[in-house]
Amino acid sequence: MICRDRAGAYADGARQGAPDADQVADRWHIYHNLCEHAGKAAARHRSCLEEPAAEEPEEPGETAVPEVPEAPGLQRAAIEAAARRAEESALAVRTRERYDLVQGLKAQGKGIKPIVRETGLAKGTVRRFYYAETAGELLAKVKDGRPSILDEHKPYLHQRWNDGVTNVRHLHAELKERGYKGSYGTIRDYVLPFRGAGAAPPAVPGPPKARDLARWITADPDHLDDDEKAELAKARKRCPDLDTLAGHVTEFAKILTGLHSDRLDRWIAAVEAGDQPDLHSFVRGIKRDYDAVLNGLTMPWSSGVVEGNVNRVKMLKRQTYGRAAFPLLRKRVLLVS
Repeated sequence: MICRDRAGAYADGARQGAPDADQVADRWHIYHNLCEHAGKAAARHRSCLEEPAAEEPEEPGETAVPEVPEAPGLQRAAIEAAARRAEESALAVRTRERYDLVQGLKAQGKGIKPIVRETGLAKGTVRRFYYAETAGELLAKVKDGRPSILDEHKPYLHQRWNDGVTNVRHLHAELKERGYKGSYGTIRDYVLPFRGAGAAPPAVPGPPKARDLARWITADPDHLDDDEKAELAKARKRCPDLDTLAGHVTEFAKILTGLHSDRLDRWIAAVEAGDQPDLHSFVRGIKRDYDAVLNGLTMPWSSGVVEGNVNRVKMLKRQTYGRAAFPLLRKRVLLVS
């Protein structure tokens, strides 16, 4: 019995060194892989959670001001402008070219290693392009769901714009003094819709960070506090894709913790029937390592003891690094329990 993580090199080594052994994919590593893909999916749909602008009632006797379009429209314009720039960026062009190249060689019947030798690309890069269903799947990275570098400065930026400061270079200089580390172009594109509207809308709070969304979705509900549970419920209600993602993750967690391997095929079929590209990628990985994953979801074996010892050795190494020579490290590894 060989218990291992999901790396292909370990699977190949086990097959060569012990061809008759049963391979078992470690459950922690299986779920860790799922969490990584869930994080990418959460980032992809984070923008669905943009809060609408609050409408401020007009006080009696105040001078009327020109009506400002609702923030979501302005935000959509800014998002569309950013999407157009991303579509035309050098990175996007290079990604599509590489995808077409790798897929063309794959269609000729070539495997990952021959493509690596022929193209000179890194093996990990070729692997991603080789198994991706579309170039869009590669372009839809976590970057799309990351908080904007402007988020913490937006209230000040909106206020200054409505104060009459509409020179972007001047605004850029002011924000730099306040700690902004982004570019002039980011501010220019963000305030572009303000010019047509005549004023900036009230700044609205940004959606939750992608890593927080992913943590809420993948964590044991008993480990979330009331506020986190409420935020997750709100996110699932507002975004059907996040709701579907959370449902798939919860079901897989039940399969994993209860060793219900008989449900795995149904779970795979349910994921493949939906529109979740990141989970599709996770499922393709499961299919490539199906027997070991099935054993991991059936048998009680895990890499827990080994991983615990590895963690202990790493901790001792870090404590000793730069302070003592190898003999002391050796003694601590052998003697410290």
